[in-house]
Amino acid sequence: MNRRKWLQHLSLGVIGLAAAAKLWAVERLELADDQWRQRLTPSQYRILRDEGTEPAGSSKLNDEHREGHYHCAGCDLPLFSSAMKYESGTGWPSFFDYIDDSLETKTDYKLIWPRTEYHCARCGGHQGHVFDDGPKPTGQRWCNNGLALEFVPKA
Repeated sequence: MNRRKWLQHLSLGVIGLAAAAKLWAVERLELADDQWRQRLTPSQYRILRDEGTEPAGSSKLNDEHREGHYHCAGCDLPLFSSAMKYESGTGWPSFFDYIDDSLETKTDYKLIWPRTEYHCARCGGHQGHVFDDGPKPTGQRWCNNGLALEFVPKA
């Protein structure tokens, strides 16, 4: 094996290990449908498991301004800190960034145009959609369903 081929194989191995480490960063929580129904309210189930959306302006978290963290209502994984929250004027709790390795994205084609949907990295619970109209430093708006979150105030 020549040096170039050896370096290519080494690079692919390093890339593969990095990808595997990211997959293992958060241990997955897999529950049966009836277990999710026992754990969640019907409204939370519709949002987290059926990818529903709550009405704009309906979340009590819109008015939450204390220091703390916003956890997934399905599995308690911290997703956002209060320092990441901002007032977007959309009627849903919005964040300009998220806690590393806590969210996964996919493309949603439910409307005419594709959108980026995001889910909890631990339980796969649907949280909301991300848009490129947020404030600095990221320019992103992670628009979240309030019922998909639980606020945990700083102790």
